[in-house]
Amino acid sequence: MKIKNLILSLAFITASISACKKEGTEPEALKPTAENVEIGTANNKRALRGRDFHFNADILAASKIKDVKLVISQKAGHNYASSFKFELSWPEYIGVKNTNVHKHFTIPATAPEGTYDFAVIVQDDNGTQLEIKEDLIILDPANLPVDPKIGRDFVSRNGTLIYYTDVFEEKELIFKKGDEMSLHAQVSEIKDDGILYSVLIKRKANYYPESIDKLDLSKVIVVTKVEHKGLGNAGKVSTLKLVNGVYGGETITVGAAMDNNEPSANTITGEKAWESGQYQWVILYKNTTHNISVFKSVPITINYN
Repeated sequence: MKIKNLILSLAFITASISACKKEGTEPEALKPTAENVEIGTANNKRALRGRDFHFNADILAASKIKDVKLVISQKAGHNYASSFKFELSWPEYIGVKNTNVHKHFTIPATAPEGTYDFAVIVQDDNGTQLEIKEDLIILDPANLPVDPKIGRDFVSRNGTLIYYTDVFEEKELIFKKGDEMSLHAQVSEIKDDGILYSVLIKRKANYYPESIDKLDLSKVIVVTKVEHKGLGNAGKVSTLKLVNGVYGGETITVGAAMDNNEPSANTITGEKAWESGQYQWVILYKNTTHNISVFKSVPITINYN
């Protein structure tokens, strides 16, 4: 009986010590988290040397952000034409708890082609860190199957040209209710299949799609949608198309009840209802065969009253 009581006592003491240890253990610090990560346009994890590159992530720190850094480095065991490493830091996010990190920067033209380690490292004030890590392919644009370029973008008001390819005939492109707005754009150096959208988006919507994959039709007024299939080498497509035997399809009246979406027009109500303010004309093209996207935006003002 004494031995049995001794065993029970030892078991109780051991359990008590274990419980004390658990109670005294510091909880593990939480790490920052990331959502809506996009590495490259449409998250294609591809970069072109000498060209603009896109990165996006919604970051939530456990405490506050201490540092945000990007590193593109060569992979061990891979062969490259020359050595290359690229680093950036963004101190503007220091001290922030949650933020959208949306960055555009140029990949140096000296970067040799190949597959790289891509990392964005977020350090938290509490001593933890988040590492967003993926493979990134860097290519020479000359070696792409298609290299779409947006050009010949024109804006006309009631038949008068007021903007053409980065040249503003008027300091501000202002439209009133009832004005006819014509928005023309062309995409060249393409082939096979693709989709082109020309849309109007309110600046106050704080919505900036950079690829068709991110297009939310509840937030945009579609001026033109064009699809092409089986296009030959070095082909072109534009917003101008044949409608009932007449070329057009790239014009909308400010105040129209319906947009020009296809196959079914959408009502211009809700978040996208016409009103006075700043808008962006956004041109979005995706070559669906080769998964390559481009975009361009032009500011427009509407005085609707």
